[in-house]
Amino acid sequence: MPAAGQAPGAGRGEEPDAGPALDPARTLAASHPPDPERGAGHAVGQLSPVPAPAAGLAAIVLAGGRAARLGGADKPGLVVGGRTLVAAVVAAAAGAGAGHVVVVGPARSGLGSASGAGSGFGPAGPPSCRVEFVREEPPGAGPVAALRRGLAEVRDPVVAVLAADMPFLRSRHLTALLRELEPAHCGAILLDDAGAAQWLAGCWDAGALRAELAGYAGKSLHGLLEPLRPATLSYPLAAGEPPPWLDCDTASDLSQARDLARRRL
Repeated sequence: MPAAGQAPGAGRGEEPDAGPALDPARTLAASHPPDPERGAGHAVGQLSPVPAPAAGLAAIVLAGGRAARLGGADKPGLVVGGRTLVAAVVAAAAGAGAGHVVVVGPARSGLGSASGAGSGFGPAGPPSCRVEFVREEPPGAGPVAALRRGLAEVRDPVVAVLAADMPFLRSRHLTALLRELEPAHCGAILLDDAGAAQWLAGCWDAGALRAELAGYAGKSLHGLLEPLRPATLSYPLAAGEPPPWLDCDTASDLSQARDLARRRL
């Protein structure tokens, strides 16, 4: 979510910059089926209708930031709800149909393995998915450099571009974004409950991203992606449902996420 004082539509770590308004958001109605992660009697917002995932999907997970507001901690490796932040995001991408996930950040064990305590995916292990790690040059060069590096490894026509610190992002949210990719839109991003664009919670036409990157010399992810005029999706939360856009930028964010995760147990 944007930091205090940040202009709506500016992504995390981005300077506010003026630009044409985003397309009006589509609001997705929520129904409330049982949540398989919590068992019978618990419900979450379900994006409806939810089609089968698009073929040819990859994901880029940006996991190389300095985490300055968390004292330089290994933010992607922090645990919320029994698994690491980056494991939750990789699992969401794999569950939405991604057969290849590129994590731009330090290599870590477990994400590409089957089950086990280190994997963070639970007893069933991750869905079938190839996970690889790469680093932007130089490390810590920012989200645009990280996206450029990750995209160099992608061969699929569609790519999800995701932050590594969203513990409540799920495959159903990405599947809903994929549904919006059509000739009229080369991308789709999630909006938070204040209507702010979440530039690191989106799905894109990989060719359009490459073309935009080829002519872009800036460092602002917002500045890179906003001219593509993606479709925007609002997601109404069910009572007690943690927001998929919640990111753990600060100690307060992390505490809030862990508290929300405890309530779901």
